[in-house]
Amino acid sequence: MSSDDHQRLPLPVEIPVTENTADDALDLRTQIVRFLVTGVLSAVVDFSITIALQYGLDVQLSLAKAAGFVVGTTVAYLINRRWTFAAPPSRARFVAVVVLYAATFGVQNVLYTLFGHLWPETILYSAAAFVVAQGTATVINFVVQRAVIFKLR
Repeated sequence: MSSDDHQRLPLPVEIPVTENTADDALDLRTQIVRFLVTGVLSAVVDFSITIALQYGLDVQLSLAKAAGFVVGTTVAYLINRRWTFAAPPSRARFVAVVVLYAATFGVQNVLYTLFGHLWPETILYSAAAFVVAQGTATVINFVVQRAVIFKLR
């Protein structure tokens, strides 16, 4: 190829990563939509692992939820850092997310376990308990990530 041919080839699509922080990089509506899309994907991963362990391998309810949560939130962080909040990697941000996820893990696990003991242990009721627990954690995660974590420089 000649140098003229290289100049006419389109550049690959890249998610823009700038020095901007959460509220400067993208508008709130875009961040909410991206956070929700990422959350749905991560929730599917979380729920699939939780149910596979709980019902497929007979792992205790809280331990199954813990494993699903760790994998699901790892997926969420990796996507949200780059796509939702358009933020470069940062050790401080990573540590802050680990602390946040530990806190929301506690909230989510308590809610899932509570409803798991209040309701009959079936996949349908486990799904409902998961939605309540995941929804609560999602709101907490978005607010703290947008207002605090992705404002870290």
